[in-house]
Amino acid sequence: MLWRVFAGLLLLSGCGWAQTTTQSQSKPQPHSHNPAAPISAPGPWEYSLSVGGYLIEGEDGYAQPTFTADHNWLHLEARYNYENLHTGSLWVGYNFSWGKTWQFTITPMIGGVFGRTNGIAPGCEASLTWKKLTLSLDNEYVFDTASKSGNFYYSWPQITYQPFGWLRVGGVAQHSKSFQTKFEVQRGFLVGVNWKKAEFTSYVFNPGTSSSSVLLEVGVSF
Repeated sequence: MLWRVFAGLLLLSGCGWAQTTTQSQSKPQPHSHNPAAPISAPGPWEYSLSVGGYLIEGEDGYAQPTFTADHNWLHLEARYNYENLHTGSLWVGYNFSWGKTWQFTITPMIGGVFGRTNGIAPGCEASLTWKKLTLSLDNEYVFDTASKSGNFYYSWPQITYQPFGWLRVGGVAQHSKSFQTKFEVQRGFLVGVNWKKAEFTSYVFNPGTSSSSVLLEVGVSF
């Protein structure tokens, strides 16, 4: 519930600043929010591709690719195995960013979901950065067009600390439909490293339990 309230506050804040703060921004890799300082000059297209591999205790693993394209305010995104297994989604959103000491980014989006799950999904990606600390949230609500019982809220909150330019550590949680464990919300930690335009991140959920899982993610910006 706390993260849903946080998401609502982020969305309301972004809308309030929309008239004066629409700017180009460097879009971070999915699940790795370390935004660059906002710039006012129009920029070129920016792309990112990430592929995450889930290793799940007692279940088959799977890959989850995400591709993004950003041009000034415009954000486009394509995902697979994100809302559900064997399910794709296409998104369009609006980038907002502002701040220097406190860097705030928010991208409200709307998406179409198709495959094992079919529906319409409003969502939001947001982050708040202060010095070496970043708090971020990816969330969406899927309205299943086939059955109301298929409606689902997905969220991925995380907090990271970057002691060095190439290293990130932090805590993470997720509420997902792609796989189920005895925990409604999976919680864990992450360790990530950067090399040039590439990012390598390891996530461990529910460590020390019979429902543990690992996500290994590789991303590149170009």
